[in-house]
Amino acid sequence: MTRLRKVLCATFLIILCVAGVSAVALAQFETRTSAPTGAGHVAVAVGDFNRDGRLDFAVASSSLEVFLGNGDGIFQPGANYLTGTGAIFVAAADFNQDGKLDLAVADLNGLFVLIGNGDGTFQTPVAYTTACIPIFVSTGDFNGDHKVDLLVTYSSGSCGYVSIFLGNGDGTFQQTPINTSTLYNPAATGIGDFNGDGKLDLAVAEQFGTISQVEILLGNGNGTFSSSATYKVGASPTSVAVADFRGNGKLDLAVATLSGGTDEFLGNGDGTFEFASNTPTSGALWVAAADLNGDGKPDLAVSQFGNPGVSGVAVILGNGDGTFQPPVYYPVGISPEFVAAGDFNGDHKTDLLVGDYRFGNEITLLNTGVVSFSPTKPVTYPFQLVGTASAPQTVALTNTGTTALSISSIQASSLFHQTNTCGKSVAPGGKCDIKITFKPRAPGKVAGTVSISDSASSKPQVIELTGSGTLANISPLKLSFAPQLVGTKSPPQNITLTNASATAMSVTLIYVDGTDYRDFPETNNCPASLNAGASCTIAVTFDPASKGSRTADVFIKDNGGGSPQVIPLTGTGT
Repeated sequence: MTRLRKVLCATFLIILCVAGVSAVALAQFETRTSAPTGAGHVAVAVGDFNRDGRLDFAVASSSLEVFLGNGDGIFQPGANYLTGTGAIFVAAADFNQDGKLDLAVADLNGLFVLIGNGDGTFQTPVAYTTACIPIFVSTGDFNGDHKVDLLVTYSSGSCGYVSIFLGNGDGTFQQTPINTSTLYNPAATGIGDFNGDGKLDLAVAEQFGTISQVEILLGNGNGTFSSSATYKVGASPTSVAVADFRGNGKLDLAVATLSGGTDEFLGNGDGTFEFASNTPTSGALWVAAADLNGDGKPDLAVSQFGNPGVSGVAVILGNGDGTFQPPVYYPVGISPEFVAAGDFNGDHKTDLLVGDYRFGNEITLLNTGVVSFSPTKPVTYPFQLVGTASAPQTVALTNTGTTALSISSIQASSLFHQTNTCGKSVAPGGKCDIKITFKPRAPGKVAGTVSISDSASSKPQVIELTGSGTLANISPLKLSFAPQLVGTKSPPQNITLTNASATAMSVTLIYVDGTDYRDFPETNNCPASLNAGASCTIAVTFDPASKGSRTADVFIKDNGGGSPQVIPLTGTGT
């Protein structure tokens, strides 16, 4: 990972205080939906931008986009601001004291401030010049005048300091920042009053060569800071979360690192800290602190890349004494680089919003309380012949609570159908199965849900469904080869592709890919245009290069819908 990419992963996570938390649950999470944003986004600011009581979010991508929430975990299409300027980080606060949230954006072209109109829209951005490219911005009153100021850090080694842009209280900021040098360039920054003197302090995670540490900068109350101590952390720190993990009025720290897990430090209340524990996380990129299970104790959510080889969020429940339970992993996206917390569907449970860097999606993970689903990911039917029903896919529902779960209804939408063994009640610790099939009526993608109304939440639990109808009839849907001696080739097995449409179908590409693609050579007689009702054959042989399990996939690209169709291949070399 390049230095710029590592620095782009730096953040201070604002702790969202969610009112009206329900009875203690086990903090299960399910994917509700995703909102498409600009690829390569890094940070999200959560807030009620249109004052309708529903949480919205702003995301910094190459543009700045604002998504308004519907109050059910789903968001309206985004509105673009700062289009193509290179927005990197975004923070939200009320800069002009009018009761409406405003935005500050760290951008490749400097610092921008957007004043909110209170209806979910924002005024023309106002630019502030910075000495280097700003990669992080957050807010706080750093000089005690009850006006919001901005904290900025930079990507360049020539700007090895933190900058405070003092606010004027009217939505503008002083053009010349106050700078305080750090020992090394900040890789992540956390904010809080660590020594109880009423002045905001900083916890600056720093990386230089083999040095990975947190530097504590105590605030002087005038926008400047004094270095007081350093603490060693795991290699390559990426994020700092600040919270009171013990409920004793003293702020503590959680520091996520790329290769050293997540370190927890307990504050002594005088600006010093003691190392407490390390929670194993893999490729941690962001850490957020919030009460995720409704017990009044701060927990941690860590977005991470590769655990192992899969990307997602680790939920780490706090015990309220500064210790934490083992992480529970939820697979999410391809490269989740940011996680934020908030009640996005109004059921008084803290949900998660996860930013997927690679494909530019904000994925909502709703907190299902005592209802646990397996799998937690959306149910997907990659391609299904039009007019035929798929094989069922099963989602297991488990009641992890201590009382019976009452179920009033389970309903599938659109072209999906469900049967279940749940009945009207699931006993504590009990499990039931929901079997879901898909029967498309036309080629193309279809989205749907299974909605479960139960006593675990005031809002329905939702299983997200996606499917694609196709007119490319493929048989069989997978090939399994008998054990084959290494260095010898099996007889071919055939896949038949039939055009089930009334017009010619274009077949653009057929190929084998995957882990052991060289072990499964293929030939085919499929033309570029397959006539209506016509068939062609794809012949695959197994030629293992090594002993053990070998896998690959046949990919068929066409215009029949659901392309590319993927046919798994398996075999064992002996």
